[in-house]
Order: sequence, then structure tokens, then C-alpha cells
Amino acid sequence: MSAIISGSIAFDTIMVFNDRFRNHILPEQVHLLNVSFMVPHLRREYGGCAGNIAYNLKMLGEEPITLSTVGADIGSYADWMSTNGIDQRYVTTLNEHYTAQAYITTDMDDNQITAFHPGAMGEAHQVDVPADTGAKVGVVAPNGPEGMVKHARQFAEAGIPFIFDPGQAMPAFDGDQLREFVEKATWVAVNDYESRMLTEKADLTLEDVAKQVDTLIVTRGGEGSDIYTQGERIHVPAAPISQVADPTGCGDAFRAGLLFGLTRGIDWETTGRIASLMGAIKVEQSGTQNHTIEPESFKSRYQSAFGRSLEVPIGR
Repeated sequence: MSAIISGSIAFDTIMVFNDRFRNHILPEQVHLLNVSFMVPHLRREYGGCAGNIAYNLKMLGEEPITLSTVGADIGSYADWMSTNGIDQRYVTTLNEHYTAQAYITTDMDDNQITAFHPGAMGEAHQVDVPADTGAKVGVVAPNGPEGMVKHARQFAEAGIPFIFDPGQAMPAFDGDQLREFVEKATWVAVNDYESRMLTEKADLTLEDVAKQVDTLIVTRGGEGSDIYTQGERIHVPAAPISQVADPTGCGDAFRAGLLFGLTRGIDWETTGRIASLMGAIKVEQSGTQNHTIEPESFKSRYQSAFGRSLEVPIGR
């Protein structure tokens, strides 16, 4: 089975400032702000929601199809996706743009200053959802807003059930647009904060959203997640973690777990736990695509975390 993943592909340049921003920014002088931070530690990671979800879903044993726009500088990332066997047929390179890029500087208090250049991501509407791939499910993840609207409509028109996952793109949409997304989506996946923003902007309650879609998934960090389906609420506990190395990309790993369960027709109790464990594995590793899973180890950890065995085949 395959899943079409509409979303961003981006480079993340992560820098560490070995001091505290507050020691260098004078509150009474912010109108004349002119600062420079020495960052001896720097790394460049492969990221973006579509890239992250595809990476995780491939590890679980599925065949993700990425639907994205990238820039002329995509070379090393494209090689990385090829190495990991990720389908790039519908990744369009726009040579007049850079690939989307985030520049993140973190200080010793874990405060962050981020600059984000959307680049080719802003042209996501230039690509179409393919209707002839045999894909069982899709997802509309954070991307260029115009592209997200277009792809949601095309998924609906093609009869491909999809997850609406607004993430950090939520502020780009007004109430009417969010209500249209909910109307067309088969499933909605949001975190706790996003759920409140969605209901406020769309003038809907969580119950309203849950009634309009097959399933609503709300993640709540260390408190686990709630899955609203068929008039019931299923609570899924968070999988235990050994350390918090980097939460960036945890939500994308979780979404990959959801897509895996949906492509395999797995019940929500199990799907939610697979997603939870995927998120936990990601949190323990710095970077969004540096973690790996081994099938037997995954099943053993699932058993330990949730007190039940996992009878579903995992891995490539």
C-alpha cells in the first residue's frame, strides 16, 4: 500500500549559542536591536513535514509518495531520499527558488530565534495530487497555504481519504477555510494547542469536528493522545522515553504511525500506540531523520510500553 504525503521539504540549519540571549539583548534598547551571536556548534538536517513523515513511514514498511516543491539546491536531500527508497516522482524542482530553509539558533535556556525562508514551498500549488497511484490514503501536512487548500480539494475529488494536519500552518487560514478542510478531510490530527486554535477560528467545538470526520486525533504531549471516533474517546498513553534529546519532528513521526495504521486497516487502539511509540523514538534522537527502528526491538518496546504484544509486521 502507499500513502501520498502533501507537505514541505526543508533544510534545517541548527546552531547553538553557548550563552543566554538575555545577556545580550537589552529590553530598553530593542528598538535599536543590532546583535550578533557566535555559534561554534552548527549542523544541517533534512526536515520539512513531508520529508519527515515519509522517512518515518518508510521505516515502518510502507511506500510513501511525497508531493512537494523544492529548489535548485535540493541535491543532497534528494540523494538522501533516494538512499532511503522514498518515491520522489511528484517532487517538483523549481530552479528559480531555494528549497524551504529554517535557521534556528538555540541558547543555553533553550530559547530559540528562528528565521524561516519558504522558498519553493510557497509554490506547492504548482503540483497536483496524482489520482492514479493506487494510494490508499493521503495527508495534507504544513506546506504553502495555497497548495494545502488545492491538495485537500484534489484528494476529495479523487476519492482518496486524507488526514488534515494543519500544524504550524494553522494561522494562515481563516475560519471558512478551516471549516472547508474539516468538511473534506476524513481524519483530522492536531496537538492540544492547535485543537484550541482550530475550534476558536472555525467556531466549532471538538465535538463538532469529531462528528464531521471519521476520526479526530488530539495529541497532548506527555499526557498521551485522545482519539475521538464513532462517538467514543480512546485515550492512548504516551510511550515512555529514556531521554528528551530533541522534540522537533515528533509530531511528524506520530503522523507516520497514524498513516501506517490506516494503510494496514489496524484498529485505533493499536494505531494510536504505534504512533505514540514512533514519537517517543524520535524524541530520543537529535534531528528529525537520524533515528532508526529495528522490527523486533520495536515490537519488544511496544510490549514493554503498553503491556500488550504487537502482531503487525513492522519494517522494510
